[in-house]
Amino acid sequence: MNFAPGAWKYAIPALLAAPFALLFSATVSLIALAVGAGTLAFFRDPDRTPPPTGVVSPADGTVSVLREEGDRVRLGVFMNVWHVHVVRSPFDASVTDLEHVSGANRPAFSKESDRNERVHVRCETESSNLPDAEERDDSSDGEDPHSRPDEPAFDAEVTLIAGAFARRIFPYVEPGDEMDRGERLGHIAFGSRVDVLFPPAVDLEDISVEKGDSMTAGETVVLESGAPAGGKIDLGAGSAVDFGDLEDEGDESPA
Repeated sequence: MNFAPGAWKYAIPALLAAPFALLFSATVSLIALAVGAGTLAFFRDPDRTPPPTGVVSPADGTVSVLREEGDRVRLGVFMNVWHVHVVRSPFDASVTDLEHVSGANRPAFSKESDRNERVHVRCETESSNLPDAEERDDSSDGEDPHSRPDEPAFDAEVTLIAGAFARRIFPYVEPGDEMDRGERLGHIAFGSRVDVLFPPAVDLEDISVEKGDSMTAGETVVLESGAPAGGKIDLGAGSAVDFGDLEDEGDESPA
């Protein structure tokens, strides 16, 4: 079993205390062993295999946030204590900026968690798994309302948010790093929430999951860009071609 960095630092004190506690109480010794084993479980880091296509969930857990913010869509995944706490990149991207923001430690599922301590991983992405920005660009000046004049440009953002018990956020990436879809980008010690702020080209209707859905980091597809199911391809101007119909016509004998 793989473990996230820092796992043994948290688990070893309890595991070392267990045999000494046995001198005083078997119950206390068992509690110490349980705390050590539970800590390692919190930090477990199983391998994941992304599907061939699609934007994947950044975290294990449950979709707790799905909303529009101006011309952007935000998806948030809440991690409970039993979930894997390693965060993964939802798409191929280049990291442009990392920002740590101090804040509160409210429960990550509450509205107050928007003011919690967090780390923003800002990135630029031209992933083929995302909708084509040029096809949906109806702005006249092309300016990004989320851009900041004294910060590197970015068109997407993954935010690691601390919760009531999560006090440490550990990003694995730095500005200039290239992230592959499904690659580990950090972990939050003892859980919390991970948000994805999608590029402006993504609409709320593009998201294929809903609030309450269960997610598996690096494997669950939250957005699938490409031809819709059923073999139909939109050619624009309200027209579509159904390949199933074409195949049926091809089988018919000429009159």
